[in-house]
Amino acid sequence: MTDAVSFYIFAALVLGGAIATITRRSAVHSAISLIISLIGVAGLYLMQQAEFLFAVQIVLYVGGIMVLFLFVIMLVNLDQAAKERQFNRQWLAALVCVAVVGAEIAYFMRKGASAFQISGAAAPSTVPAEGNTERIATVLMSQYLLPFEITSVLLLVAIVGSVVMAKKRI
Repeated sequence: MTDAVSFYIFAALVLGGAIATITRRSAVHSAISLIISLIGVAGLYLMQQAEFLFAVQIVLYVGGIMVLFLFVIMLVNLDQAAKERQFNRQWLAALVCVAVVGAEIAYFMRKGASAFQISGAAAPSTVPAEGNTERIATVLMSQYLLPFEITSVLLLVAIVGSVVMAKKRI
């Protein structure tokens, strides 16, 4: 019973924060709403006994990335950005994307657990019991090393680009 209540509370935080993130007019309010949503995701990780992901979510995303976002928001001239047109006429493409995602969700809800079965999956080998942290490190540093490094370079480029754009003269 307690798990169900906790799940609904964290899910409400995630959904409420996400909706508030995209509906707020102020960029600072959107960033704070995103922090609320990320805290809800961290709570969901904790409920799944993924303590390492919980800690990374709090320290890295809520603590680090969101502070970075807030600094970038403060560096950018928001008065000029507020005067520019915020929305364009791509609502038809957005409506098509929403319909496709809705159809996917309906398909998976109708099929149930059988939709997630992988045919011809190999039997799990006998691997010594590892914790979440060891599994994440093994996968991240073996299979996903290149995307991990590309992401770090892209974040660095974004930070430098935002500072350059915010500064009138360097």
